[in-house]
Amino acid sequence: QVQLVESGGGLVQAGGSLRLSCVASGITFSTYAMYWTRQASGKERELVARISQDGAGTWYADSVKGRFTISRDNAKKTVSLQMNSLKLEDTGIYYCHTVRLGTNYWGQGTQVTVSS
Repeated sequence: QVQLVESGGGLVQAGGSLRLSCVASGITFSTYAMYWTRQASGKERELVARISQDGAGTWYADSVKGRFTISRDNAKKTVSLQMNSLKLEDTGIYYCHTVRLGTNYWGQGTQVTVSS
């Protein structure tokens, strides 16, 4: 059974930082590309970042480029999202997820709230 468990969300002031983590189980983690997606209240989900299986390749949405960094530790089956210079518009639920052969696996999400 695939499980993705996020942690690290919380309340932070604008300009601050948070680090999200996601621990995977039930998959051969090193063979899966991993993703972070967020959803603000009343808005559609937005893909934020992606990292390749070996960590060498990353992609970021323009809205977070230069502020967020995705990384992974295959030995610990963990993917992280370092978020710096947070803005009010970064508020939302952040999900880690992956996909294999058309099947999507999602974590339960962690709330990030950025206040002014």
